[in-house]
Amino acid sequence: MSPSPMLTIRPRTPADLPALAAALRAVHEAQGYPSLWPEDPQAFVAGHGTAWVALHAGQVAGQVILSPIPDPPPTWTGALTVPGPWLEVKRLFVTPRAQGQGAARALLAHAADQARQAGARAVLQVNERSAPAIALYDREGWQRLGTARGSWQEADGTVPTVLVYAAPA
Repeated sequence: MSPSPMLTIRPRTPADLPALAAALRAVHEAQGYPSLWPEDPQAFVAGHGTAWVALHAGQVAGQVILSPIPDPPPTWTGALTVPGPWLEVKRLFVTPRAQGQGAARALLAHAADQARQAGARAVLQVNERSAPAIALYDREGWQRLGTARGSWQEADGTVPTVLVYAAPA
């Protein structure tokens, strides 16, 4: 499937944060991401790193962040088996109304391309319960490297199992 001609990717600006927080709320209510609603949704969306937004029909539809990781997180021990340097794909989400338009795929490809241009490999972690995200990564040829413990707790106090992926070489 090709991205919608009404889809554009551009660098995120501070003015995008309120719309992205609202978009995240819609994603959380429809699909449970993030599994715990953040105390400060705009700070969660802002994250750390370089970010891009997807616009669908001129409206903010989602985002992705690339964040440097100088060393694999301790919970990834044994899972991150591709050589660095690495940039982690984080906070990738697309509103329910824009899903099926190629926005998530375009954001993911953009992040992987930006990592390659920076001389790094894009990697990510995903909760093993996030079937739509896992299907996207598998469909787009990302390499499943292994499993690890998440770095957060779920609402019930458990630590999720995550799958660690690397972008195609």
